[in-house]
Amino acid sequence: MLVQPDFGPLSARRQCSLLHVSRSSLYYDPVETPAEELALMRRIDELYLKRPYYGSRRMVVALEAEGLTINRKHVQRLMQVMGIEGMAPGPSTSKPHPQHAVFPYLLKGLTIDRPNQVWSTDITYLPMAHGYAYLVAVMDWFSRAVLSWRLSNSMTVDFCLEALQEAFRGYGSPEIFNSDQGSQFTDRSFVVAVEESGARVSMDGKGRWRDNVFVERLWRSLKYEEVYLKAYEDMRATRDGVGRWMRFYNHERPHQALGYATPMSIHQAGKDRPRRAA
Repeated sequence: MLVQPDFGPLSARRQCSLLHVSRSSLYYDPVETPAEELALMRRIDELYLKRPYYGSRRMVVALEAEGLTINRKHVQRLMQVMGIEGMAPGPSTSKPHPQHAVFPYLLKGLTIDRPNQVWSTDITYLPMAHGYAYLVAVMDWFSRAVLSWRLSNSMTVDFCLEALQEAFRGYGSPEIFNSDQGSQFTDRSFVVAVEESGARVSMDGKGRWRDNVFVERLWRSLKYEEVYLKAYEDMRATRDGVGRWMRFYNHERPHQALGYATPMSIHQAGKDRPRRAA
């Protein structure tokens, strides 16, 4: 077990923060997922990274072309578990709660020319050898730096809030905070936390994966350079592997769009600039 609730020197909350795992994971009783199901979910994830506009119908066609026999309801259920959807509206964990507010997309035509001008967040599915996890990250758009991240066994708002608060503690607050319309990010507690930081809330259009394209590229790099190569055994191995890769990404991996500088070097170089009005 990663966290020891009765460990005196550090509270369970502090241990979770240091390990980048969600406190909600402490109370989650994992259900064993059959190996065949995990293999299918991984393949769906791989196809979705290449074709994020694929809904369940196209996903079934792609899987059948590989010799698999599967029906659309099965694919829909797995995509729901994984928290992914194509561009066409349909059932998904990205669907907002009907009582949650949805905000306009504020980034269209916006020139992003400084750190902490725009942050964004997203959740992705991570396959493990004997299960799966969810990863949330907060990214600075100008520098592409990952400011915080958290792992969880369930797609609750808790681990998203924990990542958000860690980013605030470490890097202040942005002028605009962008997300998709997932229920975690339209939850009132999450929206209030963003607004109380002084940031304006921006949300992607329904089914428009390109609105948050920088985070989508982050997921693609993480999975092809790390996750798919390792087949993590459990949450501990996943946390260690993701942590190593995030440090490499932020501090060592040259980024072509940044003139081959590293994301965190660009963020640090601009963090002391005077903030402009949004």
